[in-house]
Amino acid sequence: MNYISISLYKKVVDHAIHEGMNRDDFKNLPTPIDTIGRLKAVPAEHFFELHEILDEKLGPGFSVRVGQEMKIEDYGVLGLSWRTCSWAGEIFERSERYFKLLSNTYVFTVEKNANQSRIFLHREPHRRGLELSNEATLSATVVVLQAMTETDMAPVQVTFKHDAPKDMGSYQKAFKCPVLFNQPSYSITYRTSDLEARTAKADASINQFLVERVEEETNGLQVSIGKLSSDVESLIKDALPSGIPSIQQICNHIGMSNRTFTRRLSENGVTFRDLIRKTQKELSKNLLKNSNRSIAEIAFETGFSEQSAFNRAFKRWTGHSPTEFRKVSR
Repeated sequence: MNYISISLYKKVVDHAIHEGMNRDDFKNLPTPIDTIGRLKAVPAEHFFELHEILDEKLGPGFSVRVGQEMKIEDYGVLGLSWRTCSWAGEIFERSERYFKLLSNTYVFTVEKNANQSRIFLHREPHRRGLELSNEATLSATVVVLQAMTETDMAPVQVTFKHDAPKDMGSYQKAFKCPVLFNQPSYSITYRTSDLEARTAKADASINQFLVERVEEETNGLQVSIGKLSSDVESLIKDALPSGIPSIQQICNHIGMSNRTFTRRLSENGVTFRDLIRKTQKELSKNLLKNSNRSIAEIAFETGFSEQSAFNRAFKRWTGHSPTEFRKVSR
């Protein structure tokens, strides 16, 4: 059975209460709201049933309205990883990796061309609640991308496979673009240039790095290998949820050629692979010691596409499996 994060279930309930419902209206839910504090997830079918109940009681567009209230932190580890994306469209790459590793609840693919990029949400509806959940997902995509870029970027088209509602007001307010129903797919389309825009976080960190390099050059200083390694390890850590970054990606960030970067590291007996391995090892040990994240989530955050590969690498680094290390380090 598929499951949905309890934070998303709670978000839907809270917004329904905000729109006028009260706790007594939820008495007959298959997952009662008074159990929310004790759960980490709910069966997906319970989540879809909740959507159906609220659509009937609160009218067309509730799912779109609740999608507009979503915050990055509502998505747990995946949401945290979005905060370190370098460009807006990277959230879909990270989402694809995350769901391949941890769940089959959502599947995104991106069809990109020079002018527009279309993001497909592959969740075939077997009931009305899943149709409504798809509406909420595409609505939330809009606010998440705006939060990451700190802009008002908007899609150019949204499509749904199901019938149009009687009232389109919530859809027009949320998407601010043509919204088409009875289409072959669920999708949201953006200008490619918007999805390639740097995120606010990436701009800030890269600008800080470049300012420091300019100051060092102005003062006739050469950045120490320790400082360079530290900065690069930070960039690697941010990039790992998208998979192991290439040396070219990192060099693009720090404004240094591959040749110069590799020479600076080799002069001090360090390789780029060494920095990757060190970052993965330190990050995984810290997460195992100081968080309650699952082993699969930690594998995702440290750049692995399979939990088994993470288990083998960690055993090689420490002599312990991740589970054993967590037990002995707490």
